[in-house]
Amino acid sequence: MPRVSQDHLDARRRQILDGARVCFARHGYEGATVRRLEEATRLSRGAIFHHFRDKESLFLALAEDDAARMADVVAEQGLVQVMRDLLANGSEHPADWLGTRLEVSRRLRTDPEFRARWAERSEQLTTATRRRLQRQREAGNLRDDVDVQVLTAFLELVLEGLVSHLAMGLPADNLGPVLDLVEETVRRHRARNEATSA
Repeated sequence: MPRVSQDHLDARRRQILDGARVCFARHGYEGATVRRLEEATRLSRGAIFHHFRDKESLFLALAEDDAARMADVVAEQGLVQVMRDLLANGSEHPADWLGTRLEVSRRLRTDPEFRARWAERSEQLTTATRRRLQRQREAGNLRDDVDVQVLTAFLELVLEGLVSHLAMGLPADNLGPVLDLVEETVRRHRARNEATSA
């Protein structure tokens, strides 16, 4: 029996995640039956569950994959850029990502076991945001009268609000200035006499 290359396994895993993202976004966690997952991924249940132990593991891997991609953007450009990408539909799977994100929120609220498993994985985005803010503070770009932990929580709450807004289908074409305000809120402002003497 020929050995399967790592590239093939990685491509198959990506195919499963991409199909599952659409399925979970469209049908929710409960509605994403094995049959629907097979249709969305164009693979058999055996192929799907060769890569993922069960449906919850698949869903967690999907949510973790999305969080990792967001963390990469945060590390380079900040959490506000993640929000700008959502508004510009610049993310790879904006509508599907929103559905997945909402499903994560629902399960966190209603499923204690899921909440415990997710907590182990969700720290990545928070850590990336906190580190970015700390670097910005050290560079003198971030306000220093508010703790970095508080600023991190503030930005994460704004993100959650934006996700809810977009998921409800509310208009988003006027939210760019809102994100400008959010960004301006966390920046360091020079004192008036410092600005005039510069």
